Amino acid sequence: MSEIKKNIDNLLKQIPDKVKLVAVSKTHTIETIKETFELGQRDFGENKVQEMLEKHEKLKNLDIKWHLIGHLQRNKVKYIADFVELIHSVDSLKLLSEINKQAKKHNKIIKCLLQFHIAEEDTKFGLNFDEAIDILESNEFKNFENIKICGVMGMASFTDDLEKIRIEFKKLKKIFLEIKLKYFKNFNYFCEISMGMSGDWKIAVEEGATILRIGSIIFGNRTYNKT
Repeated sequence: MSEIKKNIDNLLKQIPDKVKLVAVSKTHTIETIKETFELGQRDFGENKVQEMLEKHEKLKNLDIKWHLIGHLQRNKVKYIADFVELIHSVDSLKLLSEINKQAKKHNKIIKCLLQFHIAEEDTKFGLNFDEAIDILESNEFKNFENIKICGVMGMASFTDDLEKIRIEFKKLKKIFLEIKLKYFKNFNYFCEISMGMSGDWKIAVEEGATILRIGSIIFGNRTYNKT
């Protein structure tokens, strides 16, 4: 049994069925992704558009669901619009507008999550609550026909303080519930909370995560090889 299979099997034994596992394959090889796909994993996450695009091109024959989990620049949306499964990192109305525009070109609806800044680090991207409300109440947003906001995403602080991480995840869950109640009460598709990575996924599950973004627990340390 391969190490990847052992790692995935061990994870799936601990993760509730209702929680989706996104394997974060950034920096890992095409061969590694193929092996993981053959083990039954279908959802893969990439941080960078160029790397995701290259991997998609080489793995077109596989029914992979690609998740863009890193910061997304507006001028890069056009490269992934035709195949991306879910964009986790929407942090502005301008970005949403571009996603809607590119989705329309492909006659499709692109699923998105609103990314919130829940950590203390300034290096992390994301909206605050008021900024998100401004987006959701804007006339421009109400006229978008080619995007679907399916939930929220956030990254906790990089710290050993587990209580701090828990508080930040609780904050994201609270944001999700408030937005759900006010704007998406009757829309079942608004149901996703993307939070939790290799170092904090257990806390994320306890606090209501529906999507986990896990890399090193599955693949080991990053190789930083070119694909």
